[in-house]
Amino acid sequence: MNKVYVTTAIPYVNGAPHIGHAMDYCLADVYARYRRLCGDEVKFQAGVDEHGNKIFQKSKELGLPVADYVKENAEKFMDFVEKLGVSYTDFIRTTDVDHERRCQEIWRRLSDHIYKAKYEGWYCSGCERFITQKEYDENNGVCPDHQKPYEKLVEENYYLRIADFKDQIRGAIESGEMSVLPEFRKKEVLKLLEESPDVSVSRSVEQLTWGVPVPDDDSQVMYVWIDALSNYITILGYPDSDISEWWPAAAQFVGKDILRFHAIIWPAMLIGLGLPLPKVLLSHGFVLADGQKMSKSIGNVVDPIEVLDRHGLDAFRYYFLRHVDTFADSDFTWEKFEDAYNNELANDLGNLVQRLATLAMKNDVKLVEEPKFEMDAGYVELMDKFEFSKAFDYAWDKVQNLNKRIDEEKPWALAKNGETAKLQNCLRDLICGLLNVNYMLSPFIPGTTEKIFEIFAGGDIKPPRTPLFPKH
Repeated sequence: MNKVYVTTAIPYVNGAPHIGHAMDYCLADVYARYRRLCGDEVKFQAGVDEHGNKIFQKSKELGLPVADYVKENAEKFMDFVEKLGVSYTDFIRTTDVDHERRCQEIWRRLSDHIYKAKYEGWYCSGCERFITQKEYDENNGVCPDHQKPYEKLVEENYYLRIADFKDQIRGAIESGEMSVLPEFRKKEVLKLLEESPDVSVSRSVEQLTWGVPVPDDDSQVMYVWIDALSNYITILGYPDSDISEWWPAAAQFVGKDILRFHAIIWPAMLIGLGLPLPKVLLSHGFVLADGQKMSKSIGNVVDPIEVLDRHGLDAFRYYFLRHVDTFADSDFTWEKFEDAYNNELANDLGNLVQRLATLAMKNDVKLVEEPKFEMDAGYVELMDKFEFSKAFDYAWDKVQNLNKRIDEEKPWALAKNGETAKLQNCLRDLICGLLNVNYMLSPFIPGTTEKIFEIFAGGDIKPPRTPLFPKH
């Protein structure tokens, strides 16, 4: 049994949970559940980033003490993670006293690579990062994600000297020591690494007060990177205790918009601390709405809670884990969601369960022995390569093949002709096939697969009183 550590990016608490957060959580949850099926012990982190100007300003707008505001919003994210059925083991808030103290010690340990300098240039408050002149020119002075002009800043800050680590980061990525997925993102990161400047890791208290104080300098507060990125190891107890039992992480799940920070700044910090790099950085794409990026200004934002409420958790997980590509941008429309629910979940799986359970009950079929479940080689290969949407397709093909087999083998005809032994063997074989594919589906739609195991593997077989996926 291996010890496996899985992480998700920690979202800012200045807004409501959105589809991008859901993708982080669901993909990481699939991997965590899969590794548990493989017999591994899994530690699974989730959390929230509670520092920064955006959060401070939002609390002021609402007339709330900032500590109350972040606590209230942290609870919303915790509730959201629960609603998604995410099997996390640890949840971190960056305002935790232990986290703040550990961040300060991390800063001290990186001090040989940190220097103070004056910055004069561009800044995006929405991205909470400084912008190079080249990026400013390419975007005509306007942030493409937030549609706001970049601000001109003159500040004295501390910087992390990325140049100290570039060769080691490049070597780790190229050798596969730290695998960046998908492959085309790896190429993007290597190009960004070549041009990557040193990174500001503090802000003046005149600009930012809500954050972790820089050790031995009351005029500065830690900027997002050392504070937020450190959560992956402070939650394990670093630097107070040895974390080698769990670190390096088996996989870290992030959106493509924050991959550069996780693939450049985070490895720089780890190398500076003398820690190994994560084994896999998985970057997922955006969920689009009718082919367009979701935007409040356009008014096409899809509320994940509304999707959850429409047909329940497993319908949500089914669509976003099968029909949204693990790595590429993918589209969501209500029409596609309804079609997947009615014609796939209800027809393919729901109908299969109903038919088999009804036939088994009518013909007094029981499983002679506890079925042995296994994940076949094709499925395992896809899961190990983090090709989750393809692995889901692979398992779903088996669901559809079972439906075809029922139509071809016609167990009702065997019953009519009095071929009892042949009928019993036919139905047991089909049920074992269903339970085996159910096992492979369990990382994706765990609530449904648990119900299916209860129907068929618990003694007397009876069809569910109501369909697993009632059509609407």
